[in-house]
Amino acid sequence: MKMTRRAFCAGLAAVPLARPAQAQDMALLTAKAATVQLAPGGYPATPVWSYDWTIPGPVIRAAQGSRLERRLMNTLEVPTSVHWHGIRIDNAMDGVAGLTQNAVPPGESFDYAFKLPDAGTYWYHAHTNSMEQVARGLSGALIIEEATPPDVDRDEVLMIDDWLIDPDTGLFIDNFAAPMLRSHGGQIGNLVGVNGRYDYRLSARQNERLRVRLINSANARIFGLKLEGLTGWKVALDGMPLDTPEPVTDTLVLAPAQRMDLIVDVIAAEGETAGLLFAAADDTWRVLADVSVDGRAASVPRGAPQPLPRNPRMEVVGVDAAPVLEMPLQGGAMRGLESATFNGQRLGWQELVEKGQYWALAGQAGLGDTPLATLSRGETARIRTTNDTIFPHAMHLHGMHFRVRRADGRLGPLRDTVLVMPNETTEIAFVADNPGKWLLHCHMLGHAASGMTNWIMVT
Repeated sequence: MKMTRRAFCAGLAAVPLARPAQAQDMALLTAKAATVQLAPGGYPATPVWSYDWTIPGPVIRAAQGSRLERRLMNTLEVPTSVHWHGIRIDNAMDGVAGLTQNAVPPGESFDYAFKLPDAGTYWYHAHTNSMEQVARGLSGALIIEEATPPDVDRDEVLMIDDWLIDPDTGLFIDNFAAPMLRSHGGQIGNLVGVNGRYDYRLSARQNERLRVRLINSANARIFGLKLEGLTGWKVALDGMPLDTPEPVTDTLVLAPAQRMDLIVDVIAAEGETAGLLFAAADDTWRVLADVSVDGRAASVPRGAPQPLPRNPRMEVVGVDAAPVLEMPLQGGAMRGLESATFNGQRLGWQELVEKGQYWALAGQAGLGDTPLATLSRGETARIRTTNDTIFPHAMHLHGMHFRVRRADGRLGPLRDTVLVMPNETTEIAFVADNPGKWLLHCHMLGHAASGMTNWIMVT
């Protein structure tokens, strides 16, 4: 499996301006340079870009139905912005530089304030030059808690990432703009970790029940995961509850930007091996999060969990009657574009390469002046993506969730990011119930940075 990353800072229409830093009347989220020991002891520490000094940034928890307010203070030497990934919020708060706001210059701030309609597992990350800024550390978990939580003993957030680090210097290997990576599979790290640790560990007791929130914050890596010494059920995808918990019986696949909520029981006895494993490039399974079993929580395991409470507006109706918008995924190495529109001009493949554009969505490379579609509020839409490239793509829709429409017409679970494999056709259906300009892009962020980005308008 291959992929890529990065992002953009184009300008469209009139967008909200960043405002100068001022007296604190709102909780702060500060983008700042820091130094973190990502590699094992004995290797140099790594200079990073962080939120509030940590990698990942602080876990933000709030109650469903409440209001989240954060003032982004940018103390970096580059412009930045924050996207609140998966939350169905006002368009002006979506954080996409060049589409919903201007990037926040160094030394200035921007106030994010929005209601939280949905419970679930979400995350926040930079959305200005995302390929580099997310890779350097600008991301964190956003947890919106149900009024009635599930019956578990603990709630654990596992933010999974990888980093490409020079072992001699501790520095990130700075090849974010390398043409080969951007036109191929992207920059895969040489160090994998959870919550900023290569050796992440938890302690638990036999028959203890955990809610485990998995977040793939990597720029390009698709994680294959499996449980060891644990048994569990999938209860939510991309923040949205499943109608019925699904037993985990096989490898779990988590593409960049996707989330998965599990409820797991510790079945290993004291001293036995337990944890979360990932599939490495050499086809072996390696420990991603180690669980140390110490003692027993109960004499017998519990039964299957109940479904999580439903979020509002989960229904997608009128799908069969909705027109289909075709959005082929195009370009990349070995299957280059014949031509695409970029900055209002129709360019051939060699001209696109010279401008660093290797990918396109429906013949458009990068954000154009015209959206892929203009939809009326409340309209049901279908978008069919055919992957004409040799790489997988994690396609993410901002501002709304969708359901995958299967070949037999049945609808899959509600999501905001779907993995589309090479030569595969995937159709999504959603209700356009959130007005504004909404980004639709590949979350292999180098693909987005070099062309695989479009947008839809909801009026």
